[in-house]
Amino acid sequence: MIRALVVLLLTVPATMGQATFHGDAARTGVYATAGPQQLNGAKWTFKTDGPIIGSPGIANGVVYIGSTDGNMYAVDQETGKQKWKFKTLASRQVTSSPTIANGLVYFGGFDGILYAVDAQTGTMKWTFVMEYERRFEGKRLHGYPSGFQTIPDSWDIYTSSPAVSNGRVYIGSGDGNVYCVDALTGILQWKFATGDIVHASPAVANNMVYVGSWDSYLYALDADTGQEKWRFKTGEDTYIRNQQGFQSSPAIADGTIYVGCRDGHLYAVDATTGRKRWDYPTNKGWVNSTPAIRGGVVYAGTSDGYRFFALDAKTGRLKFTLDAKGAVFSSPALAGEMVYVGVSNGRLLAVDTKSGKLLWDFQTEGSKRDPMKMLKPDGGLNNEAIYARYFGDYQDMVLAFYRVFSVGAIWSSPVVDKGVVYFGSTDGLLYAIH
Repeated sequence: MIRALVVLLLTVPATMGQATFHGDAARTGVYATAGPQQLNGAKWTFKTDGPIIGSPGIANGVVYIGSTDGNMYAVDQETGKQKWKFKTLASRQVTSSPTIANGLVYFGGFDGILYAVDAQTGTMKWTFVMEYERRFEGKRLHGYPSGFQTIPDSWDIYTSSPAVSNGRVYIGSGDGNVYCVDALTGILQWKFATGDIVHASPAVANNMVYVGSWDSYLYALDADTGQEKWRFKTGEDTYIRNQQGFQSSPAIADGTIYVGCRDGHLYAVDATTGRKRWDYPTNKGWVNSTPAIRGGVVYAGTSDGYRFFALDAKTGRLKFTLDAKGAVFSSPALAGEMVYVGVSNGRLLAVDTKSGKLLWDFQTEGSKRDPMKMLKPDGGLNNEAIYARYFGDYQDMVLAFYRVFSVGAIWSSPVVDKGVVYFGSTDGLLYAIH
């Protein structure tokens, strides 16, 4: 009876705007309240000491956001004033998005630690130490020489964000495991080993955990035991490791898993059997954003090709496509009749969900400054400047990555609550726009 009461308490959500990555444990990207149909500008901004890559979580009037400065911040939702900040133990970057539940803030650090911090005070309650954390890597990665040197992938920008369900926390790791720990104590319940890095965020529905790995498989695991139910095979790229792996997290709706992949496809997979229902090819453009789905329509974006698009959820047929003028790593947010998504040129796009028409966009401060002159006159990324080669090896990838950082890219996924859109930028600012 006591155990049942504890589980019940652990399943009651906080009073929240959206207290986990992409809106809910099923990662659908659907928000309860409408966002701004017209842009009035920034309500406030909050400055961190490093670029922001992860996404905010909101609960009980507080916005929580991690930064590459190694801190998790709590910011008053109305004023934008700091309430507290928590420094990770190894002072490594926080690109995991927080989940708020049970009065705690759960998030992963690049130090390989899952943290549970008191939501009101920022006091650490417990930690769970994973084996290690690392980026995806490979020889000849993305075509950069040489074939004898293993290269870490600069574009592996996120770490896994936790899902909290039925008294347990689920998270992936760079050590290749999916972990399940007790939400109150951090004690390990089970772990499941995949064949490579797991930086996608687990989605939970119907007592199942779904998550993709860089080993090219999408997994379905029993939420109680970690037992594998099925695995779905996507594309492999054994030579330059470019067209392989999951940065996108699964989104679950109507018995179907929708997920993007770096093999240049968006997949729809039966949640029960793991059989493919359809796939949408993107001409080798990575689909790193987690799809948003509502009303029989799936929304996502691509890296190469700079597209934001919508598909019919049953057939995978294209409904509209929009030139985003930059790579879309950000995951779209559905609120009212609008869908909001961030772009690597430092613009937040507000798009009509039915017509696909761009209604307005917001430019970050970093994008306005454009200190390295990486933007075209129309605001699009200048690929020739970004990917200009100086070294002839992997250092050119690092340079390209830094150049995109310089324009205040929005790799953070927007969160919508009470008519305001919240997101972070690589210019180090957390934005609240209305």
